[in-house]
Amino acid sequence: MLVEIENLRIGFPSARGMSGAVRGVSLTLGAEKLGIVGESGSGKSLTARAVLRLLPEGAVVRADRLAFDGIDVLTAGERTLRAIRGRRAGLILQDPRFSLNPVMTAGAQIAEAWRAHRKGTARQAHEAAIELLAQVRIREPRRVAGLYPHELSGGMGQRVMIAMMLAPDPELLIADEPTSALDATVQAEILRLLEDLVSRRGMGLILISHDLPLVGRFCDRVAVMYAGRIVEELRASDLARARHPYTRGLLECLPSLTMPQRRLAVLQRDPAWLA
Repeated sequence: MLVEIENLRIGFPSARGMSGAVRGVSLTLGAEKLGIVGESGSGKSLTARAVLRLLPEGAVVRADRLAFDGIDVLTAGERTLRAIRGRRAGLILQDPRFSLNPVMTAGAQIAEAWRAHRKGTARQAHEAAIELLAQVRIREPRRVAGLYPHELSGGMGQRVMIAMMLAPDPELLIADEPTSALDATVQAEILRLLEDLVSRRGMGLILISHDLPLVGRFCDRVAVMYAGRIVEELRASDLARARHPYTRGLLECLPSLTMPQRRLAVLQRDPAWLA
């Protein structure tokens, strides 16, 4: 098993005491695509980042088990964590405009990631960067390698981010809203690219999103989070038959071209969901 999480709790100190952001989350991941969905603030990103122990300063983390490929992440030293982060597990952030270094070319940033984990000469790293750009289906990869982030479109920037994460040949990818800043056509292309890469390389993928239809089409399993807890976990193909009222409410809030409604449903929250 690649990722094992049991009873994960993440809190932050506040004027009223400890504020719980993630409350008792348990899940596992192998060589598959797991989607974590829910509203903003539900704890999706914190849960995924806890696997790499990349949490905001001040976060208090507790878990019965939090492991990556058998390594206890909670007790691991910084040297062990650095061997996991980037090298064995990559994190793709949601907007390349704010994630890429504006004063370095795309090729230089990919080459830097490649050399950090694989060593080699600068020339080897540069050629590897061009090959990685070709793998993420960028046309004219040698030309694009010389471009700066502001010269890239949103889709190209996201492909550069994916290439950077693939440079060390990781076993796990965490994609945090990787398509939120893209239009629908480019969004579909990026997801097809991720699916192809994950399948071909035998990797595990955690896709964080608030887009239920997208996750339902793309992932193998879906975990639905509400207020820091997983309220329902099911196969992606069964998403339309979800039973929890929160998941049902999210699905019913979506507009449909095949079944148009005069007014969309409004999610009615039950205080019992917090218990």
